[in-house]
Amino acid sequence: MHMNHAEDAPAAPEISFDQFLAVDIRIGTIIAADPYPEARKPSVKLVIDFGPVIGTKKSSAQIVANYALETLVGRQVAAVVNFPPRQIGKFMSEVLTLGFPDEQGEVVLVSPERAVPNGGRLF
Repeated sequence: MHMNHAEDAPAAPEISFDQFLAVDIRIGTIIAADPYPEARKPSVKLVIDFGPVIGTKKSSAQIVANYALETLVGRQVAAVVNFPPRQIGKFMSEVLTLGFPDEQGEVVLVSPERAVPNGGRLF
């Protein structure tokens, strides 16, 4: 999410379908959103409910440019749920919340076009 002109980049090298399947992207609903002023880049601490099997996971997201905290709770987002947890300052980020860059390179979250059950896997 640090590349400002990602839309100018060529497609990544070809991968197999099995490599795609190795990346576990799930849908979850944000149940808490808190400011994270200690982060190097302005960030938000999210708690996301991925349903009964995966459960609740934490994520740090650099989304302050496009989202006010109070608009985040209840929003469904897509996240990679099978990366190892990553220490971001004092916060342990357990999943990578996904987004696309807007014209300024700021994150626009990925959401399904209608509500779907939490924990559903992207295919």
